[in-house]
Amino acid sequence: MWWPAIGGLIIGVGGLVEPRALGVGYNVIGLLLSGHAGLSLIVGILMVKTAIWALSLGSGTSGGVFAPVFMIGSALGAFVGHWFPHVFPGFWAMLGLAAVVCGIMRAPLTAIMFTLELTRAWPAMLPVIVATVTAYVISVLLLARSVLTEKIARSGMHLTRDYTTDPLEAFLVAEVVHPGPSPTPAAGTISAQATLRHAANVFAESEGRPLRVLSPEGADKGHLLMTDLLTARLHDFNEDTERTRHLIPYFPRPPRTAVRRWASARRNGRASRP
Repeated sequence: MWWPAIGGLIIGVGGLVEPRALGVGYNVIGLLLSGHAGLSLIVGILMVKTAIWALSLGSGTSGGVFAPVFMIGSALGAFVGHWFPHVFPGFWAMLGLAAVVCGIMRAPLTAIMFTLELTRAWPAMLPVIVATVTAYVISVLLLARSVLTEKIARSGMHLTRDYTTDPLEAFLVAEVVHPGPSPTPAAGTISAQATLRHAANVFAESEGRPLRVLSPEGADKGHLLMTDLLTARLHDFNEDTERTRHLIPYFPRPPRTAVRRWASARRNGRASRP
């Protein structure tokens, strides 16, 4: 409850230390990219803006993402550029902006085109590409999600981050659970909000015996069979060719994922209810 207020207080203190770190800072970004920013401005923006932005996001305070990232990236590049050869004014600030934007957004092409359109430094396309691709690789290896999707994941939405779609990662246990007791004694329990990929790992440890499905509150929702995993994979692989629907969720009020799939099925004339 108090975290947003604490975040706002920290932002205010940061503004007292470096007033230019507050606001969208387009004028500051312009100074950094033009090479006219002094070392005191660069260090102040890099330290204060990074601190107040990170703390505001962590506290739940709405402080934006794009403009702070542009400012932090430009300041980081300008700061590092003091120890690298001079190319043209704002060159290293431009690379820093491109790299940080790409690492935060996980969108290399967007970062490349935005940076080049903003600075009109088209001859520097190759260095910008190298910086963004390097930042993207580091971000993928070190972080599970981007900043843009982290808030969505913390709000309870199930997100995947794969280069190819894994049907067992896309479906939740709640979407394939069978109401009622299992035909044979259950080997254990599993959460209704777990993915079928997690269920596959549990089945591997329980020798494929049924699992009892529990809601987040601990209520019994039914059972899960190992054959349900095969059904999910069959549905995912054959959906475009067979136009059939094998998965019917047990929810009285279907979740948003089921509603989207049902709407897609309705448009193709192959489902009557979610």
